[in-house]
Amino acid sequence: MSNARDHGGGLDAAVATFSGTRDSWLDLSTGINPVAYPVKDIAADSWTALPDQAALDALINAARDFWNVPDNAAIIPAGGASAIIAQMPMLPALKGLSGAQIQNRTYNEHAAAFRHHGWDVRADAGDVHVLVRPNNPDGDMGLPNAAARLTIIDESFGDVCPSDSMVHRTADENTIVLKSFGKFWGLAGARLGFAIGHPETLAGLSEQLGPWAIAGPTLTLGARALSDHDWATATRQRLAADARRLDDLMTRHNAKVVGGTDLFRLYQVDDAQSWQTRLAKGHVWSRVFPYADDWLRLGLPAPDQWQQLEAAL
Repeated sequence: MSNARDHGGGLDAAVATFSGTRDSWLDLSTGINPVAYPVKDIAADSWTALPDQAALDALINAARDFWNVPDNAAIIPAGGASAIIAQMPMLPALKGLSGAQIQNRTYNEHAAAFRHHGWDVRADAGDVHVLVRPNNPDGDMGLPNAAARLTIIDESFGDVCPSDSMVHRTADENTIVLKSFGKFWGLAGARLGFAIGHPETLAGLSEQLGPWAIAGPTLTLGARALSDHDWATATRQRLAADARRLDDLMTRHNAKVVGGTDLFRLYQVDDAQSWQTRLAKGHVWSRVFPYADDWLRLGLPAPDQWQQLEAAL
């Protein structure tokens, strides 16, 4: 497994290499919903006062309802799922456990975090099983290893397929589920993520994250968005249709669909680096992977951006 912590994004470097301005580029290198939840007005005191407990409680209650979190499970919000991922290896509940099972082709911050804290990371076994579900980048819906003593399930892209969520397992002490706000709601800059699990399993996490882990405007926005079930339903329908549209377009250009979710699609191509360069010349940024030179991942264009992608192809 590579130690490289490669990610989508990096648009500034693409602009520097292939010219243009950020406004002229179509960034499909991430799996972020291109039609973000509308921010609208946020009260001035959300910006000027320290975040208060009432706002935090409102966010947690909205999250509990939206994800059907078991009554006995705790919900701990943080400044992005990545902030929680970095803290997972230090949870007191993991003390005495040995080895982390993390597959080779998945979101690399999990392995990086465990390795940073001295854990042995393997793809086939470990007391802790970290499972990204649906997996990034191939969308695989693997199941937890029954032999693991603790399972961490990263559902950062799971809000497009809520019926597949394993959040119900958080009623037990051996499962933690992670959620990301930025991807499905298209507001990655808000920096909001959640850890869901039995209170004893998550004991110590709030202290590790420190006080005021979430900005006041994000508390307000997160509670508002998680309470808007109609928006979520309509968004899932639009994303599903656009994912099929992207597959149709790419297969017409001899790319093979090999996986993904309704937020991003994964294609097998003859030479991913050549495809990325060709698209970049049309000011479209894509994602390639150090472990698969024939994999190209694309996020979904916004409704007014399809023509640019088609021209670049």
